[in-house]
Amino acid sequence: MNIPILFEDDTLTVINKPPGIVVNRAESVKVETVQEWMEKKLSAVNCQPSDQNSDFCDRAGIVHRIDKETSGCLLIAKTPEAFIELQRQFKERIVKKTYLAIAHGAVTPERGEIRAPVGRLPWNREHFGIVPGGKEAVTRYTVRSSFPAPHHSGNPKDLRSALLSLVELYPETGRTHQIRVHLKYINHAIVGDYLYAGRKTARDDRRWAPRVMLHAWKMSFSHPNSGETLAIEAPIPDDMNTIIHGAP
Repeated sequence: MNIPILFEDDTLTVINKPPGIVVNRAESVKVETVQEWMEKKLSAVNCQPSDQNSDFCDRAGIVHRIDKETSGCLLIAKTPEAFIELQRQFKERIVKKTYLAIAHGAVTPERGEIRAPVGRLPWNREHFGIVPGGKEAVTRYTVRSSFPAPHHSGNPKDLRSALLSLVELYPETGRTHQIRVHLKYINHAIVGDYLYAGRKTARDDRRWAPRVMLHAWKMSFSHPNSGETLAIEAPIPDDMNTIIHGAP
């Protein structure tokens, strides 16, 4: 697989995961995953599962997850010690992440916080939503710009419904599908979101947007060895830039 590396040393790797590539191996996944790609890189360190580093070996050092269709920063440890330390930083919310999403509608207010518990839907265990008893979930956001959707007819009467927003998001918690669920909750689902935008909307989106338009843009954390703060940025991918800037 051709996976761009944003940062790498003897302790960790940060990749720019392309959209469409699955992070973790599963029986239902028939193609190569990031996990298998990383296992080949880790073979040089002779990973031997033990009580102390079994999670590190089982996960090939992958510290967190991003969805198949999401692009951007993915943090991977190359030693068991770094894996444990980076997991601690995620748990204690030391790791800071910034996402970019293209969402339906003109998101207002332009700065805000979405605080709503996220959990699996009892009637569909594959989907998540805002449910009583769900896990605490907090996402702050800033709207960077609003612009007409590529399919917009130009009729002023339907301008409002045809607007899109480029939204910068800062998840303070890391629940599964948190950003996707939170934007749906405020009635601004992510473009191309086949799970949460609604069947008709997602089908229409896919005529001009090839995937869920969500990008793990920036990440900062403390280096497990030196303690130095590392700030990593993954360039905005072409498919998002095409929509943002209105390229044909």
